[in-house]
Amino acid sequence: MNLTHAYIFLVIAIIFELISTSSLKDTYGFTKLYPSMIVIVALCICLYLMSHSMKFIPVGIVYASWAGLGIVGITIIAAIKYKQIPNIPTILGLSLIVIGVIIVHLMNDIKVD
Repeated sequence: MNLTHAYIFLVIAIIFELISTSSLKDTYGFTKLYPSMIVIVALCICLYLMSHSMKFIPVGIVYASWAGLGIVGITIIAAIKYKQIPNIPTILGLSLIVIGVIIVHLMNDIKVD
């Protein structure tokens, strides 16, 4: 595995985090079997992939990317799936999160293979 694979794992981990989190409301407090299983399995896959990406990418960068892009992604999914449209201050805040993730990646000291 190399740095490219680590970033691919991170992107896939974020996708599974989005699957897990976007299904969480459908569990009704983990009383519905199938949505609950989706949440658990997707989150386990997510954490497994994140752990492998941390072999090459510093923990803080992995977590900042996962959390930041997860927040933005789930907000978009919630707007589509649950009609929970963010207001202007929320959109501004989300934009700052994306800018922060970009800065973290552009200013890190990771050596490319």
